[in-house]
Amino acid sequence: QAQLVESGGGLVQAGGSLRLSCAASGRTLSRNVMGWFRQAPGKEREFVAGIKWGSDSTDYADSVKGRFTVSRDNAKNTVYLQMNSLKPEDTAVYSCAAQIRYLTIRRNPNDYDYWGQGTQVTVSS
Repeated sequence: QAQLVESGGGLVQAGGSLRLSCAASGRTLSRNVMGWFRQAPGKEREFVAGIKWGSDSTDYADSVKGRFTVSRDNAKNTVYLQMNSLKPEDTAVYSCAAQIRYLTIRRNPNDYDYWGQGTQVTVSS
């Protein structure tokens, strides 16, 4: 089992920045993929970004490319999502997830096995 705990959400004005953290514990995830997803009210959960623990391989949704950056700190077992130039449409609950069945970054939330509780990000206009 793996436990994931997000932090860093909050309220920010449009154009501002936030950094989300996802601390992993329990099962070793060193060869797996970590993903960030978000879900806005009335919408389906969508892929935001992903990163492989053991390499520099990353993937981003088109809607956040150039504004968000996913990174990891292996020593701290923590993955980050730096969000810049935030827009009101970025408002959602953001969750991190661990994927253990595949070695490539997947965008389908059904391919992820462990989830954090989520953290609210609200961007005001």
